[in-house]
Amino acid sequence: MAMTVHVDVVSAEEQIFSGLAEIVIVPGEMGELGIYPRHVALLTRIKPGAVRIKRPDQEEEELIYVSGGMLEEQPNVVTILADTAIRGADLDEARALEAKQAAEEAMKNRTSDIDYAQAQAELAEAIAQLRAIQQVRKHTH
Repeated sequence: MAMTVHVDVVSAEEQIFSGLAEIVIVPGEMGELGIYPRHVALLTRIKPGAVRIKRPDQEEEELIYVSGGMLEEQPNVVTILADTAIRGADLDEARALEAKQAAEEAMKNRTSDIDYAQAQAELAEAIAQLRAIQQVRKHTH
């Protein structure tokens, strides 16, 4: 039997995932983090992107989109506290494309009421969602 670590992915609204994993891959601020069982203790911020969870009883990785948040790693528990978390299968490509276009328009139109930094953040989040959707499609085809 493979070594595992307990993983919890929690958003402000609900607990998205709780279970065992052989490896968890998280979009850290400085790049992707691969976390295996018995990883050294760690606390870091995460950026928008896909969390990939390899469960011991499944061939395919489970994908969860997070909009940012914190990662806490203890020797036997990984906790991801996300601002927003959405299961990969529940991502809406049309809505993500709309958000991307709206953010790009707001950045072009300097006279809009929206703050430029806010528009940049919304654009980064929409792009991260679209990348997560592409990863889900790649894993299911």
